[in-house]
Amino acid sequence: MLHLRVIAPADQSSAVTDLLAADPGVTHLVVLPGAARQPAGDYITCDVVRESADGVLSRLQELGVEAHGAIAADDVELTLSEAADRAADEAPGHGEDAVVWDEIAAKTGEQTVLTGTFLALIVVATMIAGIGVLLDQPILIVGAMVVGPEFGPLAALCVALLRRQPRVAGRSVQALTVGFVVAMVVTVLSTWALTAAGLVDRDMLLAKRPMTDFIWRPDALSWVVGLLAGVAGMLSLTSKKSGSLVGVLISVTTVPAAANVAVASAYGVWHEAAGSALQLVINLAAIVLAGLLTLVVQLCWWRHVARRAPHAVPQQRTDRRADHRPDAVSASRHPPRDAG
Repeated sequence: MLHLRVIAPADQSSAVTDLLAADPGVTHLVVLPGAARQPAGDYITCDVVRESADGVLSRLQELGVEAHGAIAADDVELTLSEAADRAADEAPGHGEDAVVWDEIAAKTGEQTVLTGTFLALIVVATMIAGIGVLLDQPILIVGAMVVGPEFGPLAALCVALLRRQPRVAGRSVQALTVGFVVAMVVTVLSTWALTAAGLVDRDMLLAKRPMTDFIWRPDALSWVVGLLAGVAGMLSLTSKKSGSLVGVLISVTTVPAAANVAVASAYGVWHEAAGSALQLVINLAAIVLAGLLTLVVQLCWWRHVARRAPHAVPQQRTDRRADHRPDAVSASRHPPRDAG
């Protein structure tokens, strides 16, 4: 369930209140006339079950509430209310299956910016994985997977492709491309530095590494693992499961391969570098494809649920335009969508 807070201009307050009161998934509706000061208007709050949230948010934006007012939503961790139970029963479908597109856009939109923190994390993760490759230590590989931050831009790319938002997709690709390139270059330099210090050497890379040699030998299973990781990652994002843990699964197919590209390049073992690069490309493509298909399936399923519901619930929209600013997600809803 989401707690919705709306500041509605006086001339729109009645329409907003009627809209919320008419939806079976809305409960705990409170209207405080004239309570809002900046922006000025009526302060309206309610709780809405996730199954109805996307339709409610869509209709509020169609009224243009956000142009002169505001719309905000937070998760409700605990609700003890028979009215809330009735709303959940009357709304179509199940909360875990519902996708609130504005919420997904907010989660992923913030992760498309190429920040210093993102670069630092992906560099550290790749350096750790590079040492893990040379030592053939799965523990270090797992540690690098925990640190890896690439799940955010990958998820944002899937959402942007579905909603046909080329600007957001471009920022996601930029973050991933620059992030991995910088991480691999720094890992090459760190490998040379460790070699000069006598801590590692080329023979470690050429020795048998039964625990980590899968990283540079792509095969059909690489594609399968990437697809499964993409499905798991997108489901974790849309169903509010533990995204951090699923991000580890995403990293198992990306960060170690990037690290092996860097280490093998540092020692001039080009066939292994090429294999690792191919592994990285295959896995990234599989993750994006699987994530996009997962979103499409969820969208189609929810539309099917909405059509069969006794109450008319508008179909979830996926073409609302995200704002071009990286730190804003829900402004400028009404201009035509970006041309793909």
